[in-house]
Amino acid sequence: MELQVKLLEEDNVQRFLIVGEIDAFTAPVLKERLISAQKGPGLQAELNLSEVTYMDSTGLGVFVGFYKAVKANGGHVKITGVNARLKRLFEITGLNEVMDIEIEKGGASDATV
Repeated sequence: MELQVKLLEEDNVQRFLIVGEIDAFTAPVLKERLISAQKGPGLQAELNLSEVTYMDSTGLGVFVGFYKAVKANGGHVKITGVNARLKRLFEITGLNEVMDIEIEKGGASDATV
C-alpha cells in the first residue's frame, strides 16, 4: 500500500496528515518527508495518525528519530489521532510516557486496523 504524507502549515505549526500503512517499505518515504520539514530551531509539529491503517516497529523508529531531532532543536512534536491498536504499540514500547500523544476519541477507526 502507498503511504501519503500531507503537510499543512498553520499558525506556525506544521501539521502532517499521514495516510496508509507504515512499514519497512513505506517508512523511508515518511522519514524523508519529516526530515524535509525540519526547518531550524523551535519546530512545532503535529502528526495526525487517524488515517494510518497499520504500523510496525519501523514506523515507531521513524517517529522516535523525528521526535529526538525536533526536541534537540527546541521544538515540540505532538502525535494525534492514535487509535487503540497504535496506542498499544506506543504503550508496549513506553513511548507514550515520553512523547505527547493524543488518543483518538470513539471506536470507529479502531476497527480499521
